[in-house]
Amino acid sequence: MAARPNLPRPIIVKKIVAAPHAAHHGGAWKVAYADFVTAMMAFFLLMWLLGATTEKQRKALADYFAPTIVQAKQDAAGSKGLFGGDSLVAADKYPHGAAQTGTKSMTIPRDATGGPREASGRERESERKRFQLLAKTLVDKVRSKTELRRLARNLRFSETAEGLRIDVVDDADFSMFAMGTSQLTPAGAQLFREIAGLVAASPNQVMIRGHTDAAPWSATAGTNNWRLSVDRAEVTRHYLEFRGIAANRFSRIEGVADREPYVPSDRFDPRNRRISITLGWRMAGDN
Repeated sequence: MAARPNLPRPIIVKKIVAAPHAAHHGGAWKVAYADFVTAMMAFFLLMWLLGATTEKQRKALADYFAPTIVQAKQDAAGSKGLFGGDSLVAADKYPHGAAQTGTKSMTIPRDATGGPREASGRERESERKRFQLLAKTLVDKVRSKTELRRLARNLRFSETAEGLRIDVVDDADFSMFAMGTSQLTPAGAQLFREIAGLVAASPNQVMIRGHTDAAPWSATAGTNNWRLSVDRAEVTRHYLEFRGIAANRFSRIEGVADREPYVPSDRFDPRNRRISITLGWRMAGDN
């Protein structure tokens, strides 16, 4: 029997394919475990702090980490450091308004020097008397002129939180503006001229507000009571400026349509159509 030739031994290659979930058994669990251990350490640290500190110190800690608390004064509650002072919500040395009875509110100054300060009681009373004199003078001037005498009843005066308000009010026999427009009538222009003469001599800031009645507008009119009230207030401002009131004295011009009726029981009453001219209270230190 003939011998077989020497043949090369066969090479067997074994391929092992890892299952898709094998990657999840890597190091991700270590990160989760580390987070858990860190959280537990923080928890035990918190437990230790709660047991090792006083109530006052715990309040100081809470205030230190509260994001909305603003430390606005020196040498007051909580200003000595984390554990060296009182809490910001404890009794403090901040000034309180007359109506406040507690000690837990704090005053944050507007800036380093503080904002404008209201006039003192004596100054306010002096200005109140000046306003009363101005109102009387205006009525007397209107009554002294034959063509305007009947319009004295259309002037109304009232003291508000903002200052002296002069209301020029329409009625069934008088309109400041042509119906449905912002065009001054001759009588309205005459009345505003008398007002401008006195307001120009006063140093107070001026605010103008336009009012309308509730008369509806058609969809094709292209306007509405909001726009009309603003337009009338702006026309009044322009006229008063033309009559000598400096432009920088106007602090606010606005229109409120029929939302603040003079006669709430009847929003269509002509007296709801009016212009309010307010002379603002002066602040302490104003010249």
